[in-house]
Amino acid sequence: MNTVVDTQSIQALDSAHFLHPFTDFKDLSSRGARVMTRAQDIYVWDSEGKKVLDAMSGLWCVNVGYGRKELAQAAYDQMLTLPYYNSFFQTTNVPATQLAAKLASLAPTVGDRSFEHVFYSSSGSESNDSNVRMVRRYWDLLGQPVRKVIIGRVNGYHGSTMAGASLGGMSGMHAQGDLPIPNITHIEQPYHFENALPGESIDDFGVRSAGWLETKILEIGPEKVAAFIAEPVQGAGGVIIPPSTYWPEIQRIVDKYGILLISDEVICAFGRLGHWFAYEKFGYKPDLVTFAKAVTSGYIPLGGVMVGNRVAKVLIEQGGEFNHGYTYSGHPVACAVALANIEIMERESLVARVHDDIGPYLAKKFAELSEHPLVGEAQTCGFVGGLVLVKNKTSLEKFDPNLSVGMVCRGHCFGNGLIMRAVGDRMIIAPPLTMTHSQIDEMMALIVKCLDLTLVDAKNNGWLA
Repeated sequence: MNTVVDTQSIQALDSAHFLHPFTDFKDLSSRGARVMTRAQDIYVWDSEGKKVLDAMSGLWCVNVGYGRKELAQAAYDQMLTLPYYNSFFQTTNVPATQLAAKLASLAPTVGDRSFEHVFYSSSGSESNDSNVRMVRRYWDLLGQPVRKVIIGRVNGYHGSTMAGASLGGMSGMHAQGDLPIPNITHIEQPYHFENALPGESIDDFGVRSAGWLETKILEIGPEKVAAFIAEPVQGAGGVIIPPSTYWPEIQRIVDKYGILLISDEVICAFGRLGHWFAYEKFGYKPDLVTFAKAVTSGYIPLGGVMVGNRVAKVLIEQGGEFNHGYTYSGHPVACAVALANIEIMERESLVARVHDDIGPYLAKKFAELSEHPLVGEAQTCGFVGGLVLVKNKTSLEKFDPNLSVGMVCRGHCFGNGLIMRAVGDRMIIAPPLTMTHSQIDEMMALIVKCLDLTLVDAKNNGWLA
């Protein structure tokens, strides 16, 4: 395929017509968008021919890597067979049905929670809108219509639709559009680096931070609380990995008050943390599990909710018609690609590789970054990682946020052939699960180089303590 393009003409068209997500439109127009033209394995190329190692898997989603002909073939074959038909009016299609059964077989039973049913959407944002509808319908059917409040976490991310952005705890999103919508509130995130008391152990902090949920439930009134929603590991918030004591205490609290638990695994499912679904890793028992992104490795949009037996039984047996759904719910082409994607992951044992091989190897190499003069903390969980840039390594004093040191580092990354994301002064990665040890080494060398260049900037500009 010819991928040679006239960069300036594409940038001009882009500036004239394309409003990008999460973008300062005026700023982008002045500088011109980076034009990506092709990809293979773990690399992408721009219109100037620059090769870049994609340490973010696109947007946390290209788990099987780029250039998988099997996924293109699955889409092509399905488009020729049945390119589209809706799932309304008591109608189904073969790929959607087969995928639902496959997902049910992959979702482990934990305690008394099992997952036999799937509700489809086209994205994680839509899926979380569906969660709000299902949660509130569930409590209505049980004769408890006042149970409407859903609790999320500060700095959590659950999408950018009205409901998704409300469930998430991103202040910048809430500042636009009168968010959150009613009956959604938040507790603080379990981020030990920022929120621990002086001398507080990580285990003690895990229990204390989970306790914020119980405090909030009692403040609202348990009879009004419908559900708690959280990511197993916060992704867009900066790869915030909760202490091991956090999720067991959360489970105790939701059980005590009988509220539903929603595990938003749009990022964490499909091998990212070394399990098909991340709730298995942490041992908690969700009622609803949000998925999207890596179910198709991002090759085509698909999302959904794994609906646990506790909720599904009520919706099916007592609910009558559920007045909710989407034009593309169970889209046959998307579901066919998902089936082919899961087949690749099973054939190449990618989930086991993260758990037993490349995950531990990444953890070992990433931990070495803790020795860098700018790094206050470096952590991984499965195949995600995050590090904190600090002004003073001894006191762990952070940089003035106005300096945007994370963005300075990100700029060096792009300039040196590496895609690494900045969340404030946290630098994060989520590479494709197909990486080899040598590719991890290549990525780590690039990270060190970019940290070194950022350190030079910090010294030259007098940013260090």
